[in-house]
Amino acid sequence: METVAADNEEAVEAWSGVLFDRWAKHRDVLAVSIRPFSDAAYGLCRPQPGERVLDVGCGLGETTLALAEMVGPDGEVVGIDAGERFVDAAAEEAAANGIENVRYVTGDVQVADLGSGYDLAFSRFGTMFFASPVAALRNVRSSLRPGGRLCMVVWRSKLANEWLHRGELVVDQYLERPEETDEPTCGPGPFSMANADTTSDIVTAAGFTDIALHRCDIDYLMGDDLDKAIEVVMAIGPAGELIRLAGDEAEKIRPKLEAELSDAYADLVRDDGVWAHASTWIVTAANPG
Repeated sequence: METVAADNEEAVEAWSGVLFDRWAKHRDVLAVSIRPFSDAAYGLCRPQPGERVLDVGCGLGETTLALAEMVGPDGEVVGIDAGERFVDAAAEEAAANGIENVRYVTGDVQVADLGSGYDLAFSRFGTMFFASPVAALRNVRSSLRPGGRLCMVVWRSKLANEWLHRGELVVDQYLERPEETDEPTCGPGPFSMANADTTSDIVTAAGFTDIALHRCDIDYLMGDDLDKAIEVVMAIGPAGELIRLAGDEAEKIRPKLEAELSDAYADLVRDDGVWAHASTWIVTAANPG
């Protein structure tokens, strides 16, 4: 069996390399900022003591550990991610904290053997980067018991997420995405499931039923101060991706980009940090068996 689908190889390379480095560097902000979305999702899917859970695109394992606490010692959570460095870091952290009801595996969910009998498949921002999302979610469904649940958090539109959109508007004025680059990209991108109809169709085609999309809006912490917020914007998301792919061209004008971005986000500064609007869909569904 393939370990990585051919059409996902570039995205896996990106998430195993430069994107891991950037996510890990800014984890102090990102993990705190996105926690309200997973907290809302837990309230909808309600993990129960003793359940077995698959955490899809587990990243550094924050959601895996939270789910493990909810299912308790009689339950189990398996975190899977295509980025080997994410999995290694998550496993090391769980071991260091003596968490015994979790395990981690490296694999491309689109083609990996996920096992079977899970009560719940959970994902926080781990399903938007598959080249073939229907195939990936069909594989996830096959791992669930009859009646098992799916719960995934995905970004809504760019316009609904000003914490990223403002930065992209600025950077787009100065840089163009190169037609050819040696830098790997992250696949379809974070907004591939932003459209409610598209996402509902994907989940339906994967064989799920009882599909519902729940809108979740929050004030999103971009950083403790404006400098940190701009550093994050220039590292991840659409603006960060364009800067990275533009390479030397972007580096030549980095000071100008930093100044323009600071102006663009200045009105969002509060005494307790830089806060912007952010919005997701929390998608719930069931495996009919």
